[in-house]
Amino acid sequence: MINNTPKAHGVWTVVWIGLVAGTLDISENIIFNAFRHITPHQIFQYIASGLIDGRSFTMGGASVALGVAIHYTIAMTWTVVFYLLSRRLKILTRQATICGIVYGGVVYIIMNFVVLPMTRVPHARAAMTVASRVSGVLALLFCIGLAIALMVKKFAPPREASVARG
Repeated sequence: MINNTPKAHGVWTVVWIGLVAGTLDISENIIFNAFRHITPHQIFQYIASGLIDGRSFTMGGASVALGVAIHYTIAMTWTVVFYLLSRRLKILTRQATICGIVYGGVVYIIMNFVVLPMTRVPHARAAMTVASRVSGVLALLFCIGLAIALMVKKFAPPREASVARG
């Protein structure tokens, strides 16, 4: 039986939002990389390589599954962070469009300049192209930041209902 308390509603809402945002983000990545002849299989193996290094490219479906799990875990984490912040900072939902885009920019900076350098992702042989950089920025601005902010505003329970009463 599903628990219908405001807290349970908040949890399921955050899970749903994280899945939608993660799907938007990876869909953009798959479409962009299709033009570069990079398959979804390779994309998820690349994501998995952050944890298990270049071995992921020889592990087949296991590393693809790991990449999917890592991708959605990251999307869910950013969703939870925004949701929790939105419970304390009303501006995040009052000004969801601008705050979502700014949040996406923060996510981009943290992922690319803090998180990725700490992983085992293989270094690129060539410099990142302008198109790749723009695609990456736009994906996180709109598919992660803006999508999460707008969905939290629309679907999350009101702040009063999500705060435990004592």
